[in-house]
Amino acid sequence: MISTGDIRAVIESGEIVEDYPNDARGQSFLILGFVANRPLHVVCSPKDDYLAIITAYLPSAREWEENYRKRKIR
Repeated sequence: MISTGDIRAVIESGEIVEDYPNDARGQSFLILGFVANRPLHVVCSPKDDYLAIITAYLPSAREWEENYRKRKIR
């Protein structure tokens, strides 16, 4: 389970690991943070009046390098 508090913690103290400037929803970012010793990815898009949270998920070690900052090349 991912709580709203977890998402907030990642946004406040995580690091941007990917930038999607041409996203159909407008520019968005993938932020990595660690909550309770587990990695958490949050994709968000800044708007004029708010920050849109697009998705939040626990990244898979099969798809991400060990540090969860870079996708594995397939």
